[in-house]
Amino acid sequence: MANVLVCIKRVPGASGQILLTEDEQAVDARHVGWTVSPHEECAVELAIQVAAATGGAATVLTVGSSDALEQLRDALAVGCAGAVLVEADTQHFGPVDVAESIADVVRAHEVAGTTYDLVVLGNDAADTGDFQVGVRLAYALERPVLTGISTCEIDGDTVVARGDGPDGLEVFEVPLPAVVAVMEGGVSPRYPSIPGRMKAKRAPVETLTDSRKPVGSGRVRLKLPPEQPSQVEILGAGADAAPAVVDLLVKLGVVAK
Repeated sequence: MANVLVCIKRVPGASGQILLTEDEQAVDARHVGWTVSPHEECAVELAIQVAAATGGAATVLTVGSSDALEQLRDALAVGCAGAVLVEADTQHFGPVDVAESIADVVRAHEVAGTTYDLVVLGNDAADTGDFQVGVRLAYALERPVLTGISTCEIDGDTVVARGDGPDGLEVFEVPLPAVVAVMEGGVSPRYPSIPGRMKAKRAPVETLTDSRKPVGSGRVRLKLPPEQPSQVEILGAGADAAPAVVDLLVKLGVVAK
């Protein structure tokens, strides 16, 4: 039996145009709402699958404000058995602060009798692009870590994980307990049903408080890349455009001369 802890983060939803806050430290979500990243949707699904395959349970955790209860309950609605909210003012938190906060929960639960054989996270944060939490968490817990993973399974005292490498599929085997950072695409996340949402609405959520003095991220600002202008070339109108279309297809190598 393997218990799995999956960590998620409340992030702004995707939109056609990304706006930054006035201090350029975060993404402005006033017009797009909140969600979790695609990496973490897959991490939740993978955690549920791994736990179910071994007769264990998946627990979801987030570090942030009480607003993140929405995302925790979404994870409960699709199959997580428990949820933990670590309330903290994360505006000035960096990856090391988040990792230490998660590590504190893992240690406290272990003392209370619940151990997590596997901790699963998204590979990076959708809003700030931080790739560090998984590695820093593994360092804090003195566990092996794998990043960029698509799928994983537990075989005895080992986690077998797969991910895309520069030369194709890579397979890793590390001893438990371990930390795995998940990329999207390896599994298809399930989405909450109405009965699932109703059940999750009534489920208890363990709430803790983290009032640590944050180390911070060292981030000065976020920067949006300049928009790439699109160009349109009109080849002609009606039958007169046919020769230009043929010339373009030849130029592109779609048809032979």
